[in-house]
Amino acid sequence: MFHRNIKLIIAGLIIATGIWQFTESNIGNGIFLLILSAIPIFLYFKNEFILLAFLKLRKQDFEGAKKWLAYIKNPETALIQKQQGYFNYLHGIMLSQTNINQAEKYFKKAIELGLSMDMDLAVAKLNLAGVAMTRRRKLEATTLLNEAKKLDKQNMLKDQIVMMKEQMKKI
Repeated sequence: MFHRNIKLIIAGLIIATGIWQFTESNIGNGIFLLILSAIPIFLYFKNEFILLAFLKLRKQDFEGAKKWLAYIKNPETALIQKQQGYFNYLHGIMLSQTNINQAEKYFKKAIELGLSMDMDLAVAKLNLAGVAMTRRRKLEATTLLNEAKKLDKQNMLKDQIVMMKEQMKKI
């Protein structure tokens, strides 16, 4: 919605107003404003449109997720590096259903930019391993599967990893 620097300016203004309220002996207003300033600071690190796209993806609404991501016009300047990674990660997930070549580019860029959660990184590497396997690049697929297995600490992707290893034996 707002550029990332504008969010910090808004947070600074809210904090300054909160401090002013403290000096005017309006302690309740000052505390409320200091707590309220956490919202733009949070949205600096977590883009609101990416959060809304994640919510749509949880409901398997790919069109809704695309709509929310379309609101981000220039991701290179509007988002910090991790947010750019998630922007590409979400595009990769949506395109992995239809266009594998384009999805591979998005997943590689997401891994390059960085993802903050190991589970998301494991999913991206698992998808890249699937793409490598369809292109008969067995060594690359094996490497990516092993990396995904190391990143999957809760064993949520265990079944998919085992299934892909079974399929690689057939190649």
